[in-house]
Amino acid sequence: MQCTIMAMMGTVEIRVDDIEAMPRGGPGASWLDRRLETRCQEYLDRDDVDERIKRSVVRSLEWTGDVFKNHERFALIALDQIADVPDPKIVELGAGHGGLSRKLLEQHPTARVTVTDIDPTSVLNIAAGELGSHPRAAVQVADATEIDAPDRYFDLAVMALTFHHLRPPQAVRAIAEATRVAGKFLVIDLPRPPSLLHIVKLASFMPFLAIPFVHDGFISSLRAYSPSALRALAAAADPRIEVEVRGGPLGPQVFVASLT
Repeated sequence: MQCTIMAMMGTVEIRVDDIEAMPRGGPGASWLDRRLETRCQEYLDRDDVDERIKRSVVRSLEWTGDVFKNHERFALIALDQIADVPDPKIVELGAGHGGLSRKLLEQHPTARVTVTDIDPTSVLNIAAGELGSHPRAAVQVADATEIDAPDRYFDLAVMALTFHHLRPPQAVRAIAEATRVAGKFLVIDLPRPPSLLHIVKLASFMPFLAIPFVHDGFISSLRAYSPSALRALAAAADPRIEVEVRGGPLGPQVFVASLT
């Protein structure tokens, strides 16, 4: 996918002509930051990994979300984006375990939530739980880069802790699709810390990399997008998209892309 993006880093103007080549730190990423990324995939994205390992990662993500109240906090952030909509329709992309969708339904008495993931096994597991029988929920397989829904069918599309799994061209398509079907796309994801802090963070993972959840967390940190990268991706998806980025470097990063 070809595009032209202009970014400023101090007084240096940087041009990125190929979005696939853009570093995760954005068009103006430093030499060091460009080395703190990887093309390696998390276990969750690999076809050569035992399904039991993948399920252990998903269960760990769900458990940490419950224990540290991430699902609840993320649901509040999402509902704040549509506070003026009386009966909102929400689609969660890359739901994984469905923890966020459950909280959205708990916290809003009339919201309708479509819970999706590209992985059929994850969708089967979600459908086998309480979301599968919830009267205001629909559970289905869906690709965030090719959403089967009419324009503006939803009031909000949301991804939580999954956007970094997408390569830049996929991320561009996901932003374009989410803003097409919903107008507003909320991404809550890992922050990309300043390089030295990032090195310290990565070093803390090293003794525990044999644990699948930690292994995936290590790679996810290397694949996290910076605010400038998110803005560049949104500009490549559609120059009309308005962007807000907040949060980080230690807490979750919140990215809102709106197309009015």
